[in-house]
Amino acid sequence: MNDFKGKKIAVLGLGVEGISSALYLKEKGASVTVLDEKEKKEFSQETMEQLNNEAIDIVVGKDYLSNLNNFDMVVRSPGIRLDLPEIIKASEKGIEITSQTKLFFDLCPCPIIGVTGTKGKGTTSSLIYEMLKKQGIDVYLGGNICKPPFEFLDKLTPQSKVVLELSSFQLQDITKSPHIGVVLMITSEHLQGFGSQNYHKDVYEYVDSKRKIIRFQQSEDTAIINQDYIVSRESDIETSGKIFNISREDSLAQGAYVKDKAVYLRFENKDQKIIDAKDILLPGQHNLENVCAAVMAAALSGVLVSNMISVLKTFKGLEHRLQLVSEINGVKYYDDSFSTTPETAIAAIQAFTQPEILILGGSSKGSDFSELGKVISEAHNIKAIIGVGVEWERIKETFTIYDLRFTIYEGLKNMQEIVRKAQEIAEDGDVVLLSPACASFGMFKNYKDRGEQFKKEVGTPL
Repeated sequence: MNDFKGKKIAVLGLGVEGISSALYLKEKGASVTVLDEKEKKEFSQETMEQLNNEAIDIVVGKDYLSNLNNFDMVVRSPGIRLDLPEIIKASEKGIEITSQTKLFFDLCPCPIIGVTGTKGKGTTSSLIYEMLKKQGIDVYLGGNICKPPFEFLDKLTPQSKVVLELSSFQLQDITKSPHIGVVLMITSEHLQGFGSQNYHKDVYEYVDSKRKIIRFQQSEDTAIINQDYIVSRESDIETSGKIFNISREDSLAQGAYVKDKAVYLRFENKDQKIIDAKDILLPGQHNLENVCAAVMAAALSGVLVSNMISVLKTFKGLEHRLQLVSEINGVKYYDDSFSTTPETAIAAIQAFTQPEILILGGSSKGSDFSELGKVISEAHNIKAIIGVGVEWERIKETFTIYDLRFTIYEGLKNMQEIVRKAQEIAEDGDVVLLSPACASFGMFKNYKDRGEQFKKEVGTPL
């Protein structure tokens, strides 16, 4: 499996992981061709030059899959379906169809902690990584977050540990499972419209992919499963490993859970209080599930409780995902620009009890805002809403029929005006929350640009 020298390999997809696969395999002596449906003009000149400098061939355009039979191996990037006719035909002819994730599981010389779920996998993976790092473990973070794992594969030793955030696309073709597999909440709320997005054909395929994270475990492996969600809870039949549960609703015989507004660990027949919820820097009840999963994985990896606590008191969250940006004059500013759906905005709104100034709205994803409107109408701590973008009018329609207890501000043209208005009305103890519930196009390039502009403007107090 280590010997790629002289093999003709096609890498499907010219994204971050595809480029990583191409460069790694070329370095190992393979003859590599990158194939992508997009046209060359859609890629940066830097990307094209990088591949050309490494003598990696590039095939683009709508017929990019027409010559798969000319290769010994096809390495698929996430999101490229396994059931494309060209891929099926190549497989029937004996050509190996694989992916960077699948190859990494074969080549990795050390234990892997894998994390998946509909939400929270990035935060949980990062918490586990920081806890292991605090313990002094030689640990690496990758997968759907940070770096593609090929970028650090050659640095690994048997004493290292790897934490991988794994999407359903990355799990779809694996035949090995992580030594510690974490199954967070699995729901189908964001799967509407899959048929038009050319991803999973239905919810059953989606769930089946997620469950592969523990399906191939052996008796010496461990599954950490969120028991608060039925689809996650019923995944336990998939594993042959030892099972630990997590919950923010119930005490457990074995696992990590929330009780009396604190996180507890029941491990090796001992109950131990880890930390009070109020001392965790990450806000929100939903993040307590992620904390429980991280604590459980860290305990199984030999991390001292003191190191877990240190991380939980200082970890601000992932960039643009309910991330504490700054505290100015007693006002806390949170960047949740990654929130492009009503569901994520609801979680963000419910994360705080302090008076909130919300920044809502953006471009359309065809979302149903009725539940968001209900949550806004029933919340007692919303002080003001700054409405922006084309979707703001649709959002506003969901709660204008109620007796509102907050002020609405509209017509602001850019992020500078938005933040200035928030700073003008915010008082000591308030929270200013950018959680738009919408896509960002129009006023901003993308959600990252929206979040970066927010952080830039917040950094300049009145």
